[in-house]
Amino acid sequence: MTTTPQLNTDSKVPENVMNLPCVGQGFYWQDIAVDQEFRTFRRTITETDLVNFINTTGMVEAIFIDKDFSSQTGAITGRVVPAALTYCLIEGLLFQSMIQGTGLAMLELVQKAVAPTFVGDSVWAIVKVIGIRPTSKNNRAIVTSLINIFNQDNVLVLTYSAVRMLAGR
Repeated sequence: MTTTPQLNTDSKVPENVMNLPCVGQGFYWQDIAVDQEFRTFRRTITETDLVNFINTTGMVEAIFIDKDFSSQTGAITGRVVPAALTYCLIEGLLFQSMIQGTGLAMLELVQKAVAPTFVGDSVWAIVKVIGIRPTSKNNRAIVTSLINIFNQDNVLVLTYSAVRMLAGR
């Protein structure tokens, strides 16, 4: 017979609460190394993602708002999504993990769209740290990463480099 643990509804926040490990905490710059690689989870792009993104950003271009436009013009067949949406979804995954609480600033970003991404695609990324330069003050570093985004068929769809300032310990 198992017993249910007694719940303490009078529990107070412990004085050392800030010393407890924080779930989802990003990496401090000292925790990563040049040539280190990470991968993200996959994220399926939905029609709702597309509609919300183009309405929020104002990217109401025919290729994104008319499901038949691409097929009729011959440019791209399918429900294509902006490369900016693909980038933002991957950055969202990185914010929730790699840089949560430690990312201080995005300093530079260079992107290249390699192949189209469509509603229904599942995107994921490999992040490779290609440079770490500690700053002269405040225990920070400039971290440069190369991020390659792939679809569910492991086709490279977008690549970008990001230069960020990360906090130190």
